[in-house]
Amino acid sequence: AILIFYICINPDGRDRFVYWFESVKRSIPAAEPRDMEHLEPWPGGRTNHYWFDLNRDWIWGVHPESRGHTAEYLKWQPQLHTDYHEQGYNSNYFTMPGTTPRNKLLPDNYEAYSDTIGRANIAALNANKVNYFTREAFDFFYPGYGSSWPSVMNAIGMLTEQGGGASRAIETDDGYILTLRQRIWDHYTTSVATIDKAVEKKLMFNRYFYEAADHRNSKSPTKAYLIEDGDMYTDDVIQMLLRNEVEVERLASAADLSEVLEYRSGRHISKRFPEGTYIIKTDQPRHLFIHSVLSPQLFIEDSVMYDMSTWSAPLAYNLEGYSTEENIIVDVARVTVIEPEKGKVIDPEAKYAYLIDWNQRNAPRALSMLWDKHYRVRVAQEGFSDGSRDYGPGTIIVLLGRNLDKSSSWQIDMKEIAEKTGVIINGAHTGRMESGRDLASRQSHPLKAPKVALLVDRPFSSYTCGQIYFLFDQETKFPIQRIPANMLNQSALPKFGSRYGTADLSEFDVLIVPGGSRLTQVFDEKAQDHVKSWIQAGGTLVATEEAAVLFTDSGDGKGLTPVKTIKSPEDTSRTGKILRFEDRDEYFGKKRIPGAALNAQVDVTHPLAFGMKRSLYSLKFDIDGLLPQLRLESVGRYADDSSQLLAAGYASEENLQLLAGNTFAGVSRLGRGKVVFLVDNTQYRMFWRGPSRMMQNAVMILPFVQ
Repeated sequence: AILIFYICINPDGRDRFVYWFESVKRSIPAAEPRDMEHLEPWPGGRTNHYWFDLNRDWIWGVHPESRGHTAEYLKWQPQLHTDYHEQGYNSNYFTMPGTTPRNKLLPDNYEAYSDTIGRANIAALNANKVNYFTREAFDFFYPGYGSSWPSVMNAIGMLTEQGGGASRAIETDDGYILTLRQRIWDHYTTSVATIDKAVEKKLMFNRYFYEAADHRNSKSPTKAYLIEDGDMYTDDVIQMLLRNEVEVERLASAADLSEVLEYRSGRHISKRFPEGTYIIKTDQPRHLFIHSVLSPQLFIEDSVMYDMSTWSAPLAYNLEGYSTEENIIVDVARVTVIEPEKGKVIDPEAKYAYLIDWNQRNAPRALSMLWDKHYRVRVAQEGFSDGSRDYGPGTIIVLLGRNLDKSSSWQIDMKEIAEKTGVIINGAHTGRMESGRDLASRQSHPLKAPKVALLVDRPFSSYTCGQIYFLFDQETKFPIQRIPANMLNQSALPKFGSRYGTADLSEFDVLIVPGGSRLTQVFDEKAQDHVKSWIQAGGTLVATEEAAVLFTDSGDGKGLTPVKTIKSPEDTSRTGKILRFEDRDEYFGKKRIPGAALNAQVDVTHPLAFGMKRSLYSLKFDIDGLLPQLRLESVGRYADDSSQLLAAGYASEENLQLLAGNTFAGVSRLGRGKVVFLVDNTQYRMFWRGPSRMMQNAVMILPFVQ
């Protein structure tokens, strides 16, 4: 046997944890659960530098840590992979098999073969009188874990979970002292048992790997998936597929295909696909991965799940996706690499202005660079045309007459920005447009680099904070200040306290408030009054997830805005009234939405949606929503017809009827300022990218467009 060990896939989190623990440990191990030795500070050691859970990133490779260890995995193609974790200290040891739902595309003998290892672990645990459980708590439906990604790579992927904690010893709820030594021993015991059984059954596992890789054994009738080129995040998806060793092709010429499933409408259509359309055929060894990641909907046998119920890449990146059960016989060219977007300046010797269409992938980064170079910039509120090219709302305008102090470097700067960001910059010789507003119209608004504060630390979600932080720090290259919530508590609003004094809230143009729990700890009634005054004076408050509900008059905020939230009707059914105790978890579990994709429409004329498409898949984890009303500018709304609302995943008919036609993204104006409501996470794990331009717009454009 060849054994490959990933000792640590999260070095940043490990270092953070170790340095903290070394600073608080006692000479006598603290078994008391309330001792600070067990109370790891925010954001904890589970997440990396940007506060992401890397055990959800195996598919997407958003982070270099993930791209590194998956690339190493693919060099070896293991037949067996076991993921070692810890769970809450009051839980006993978990080993295979897990619970439902399962990825039903996996070979039928996956469960039995993983149970072979599970039973070997059980025998070893029995011999050592270690408490354990199986067949509950952990499913393997989402294929982005370290335990499930190997399974769609044709291996037997498995999970073990040791009850644990942040210490050398801790007293469990039954009075047992669980030690670090015991936890190490338990994992060691199952490791040896797994290795022994793997060697004993190596021919069985080799045969499984071989048969799983054979596309003729696929359970899916789909022969190919098609993705149109030209969307904002198309390259992201193709790069992800190539990293996972998927064979990708492109149409060498336009082709007519019939009976293709159109993801957007859910209908089978005939369509002429243009040259350059990407084709991912399924008659290849990665067929399990391809079906699991590109299919719009997987079979769900149980709606109560551990993670999310959909992750389809064409939906997550808001692409135009299709599939077909027919063999495609067309001229194609193999794709082996996706080169970064090559930006350029068209007509660099412009006499009047330079223009950047906002519908480009890295247009926000280009705007950030313009601000860094101290250019005076404007944004077009409406679309226009110069006669040869159409420009959409949100187009960035650099008027040369407003930047005469930089005349010696105009061409050099534009060339550098285009090349570094990959955007197309167009030169203009006149401000008069053939249609629409002229370039210096009063409807093109000056944009200044805003000063932005992002609230972090408890009680805010470290995951949501990290995703917003990453979006601006890594991708947009635009600075935002991370302000700990306790600094807000320790000072009288509108001041943020700091070690070196205070920073007045009035110094900021934008305040981002992420989701979390018990947010009234930060925003009590008095605090909201101060924030309201700041907004009325011209500030922009961007509230996401739970925070979006807080600042309505239906949340605990007691009416910062007049915006109303939808109300879930009381369950008056007889079933609910006479529910048996053992059925309660399943009953209420089916009432929640475990990460489903909902069809939505976007008002692309609104600054919050500049650069976006009119149709969007919004990722939903709850039943929160805003009621459309005159005082709310509804920018993103769920589909009106509840029967057409669910694009993928699971949501009950009751919840779909509740959400249909309501708002998930909107703006309410207070005095000279604005409150932006983003009820759904717009950059979830940085792979659900379709809505993420809304967050960039809320920070970079909306504060300056009335």
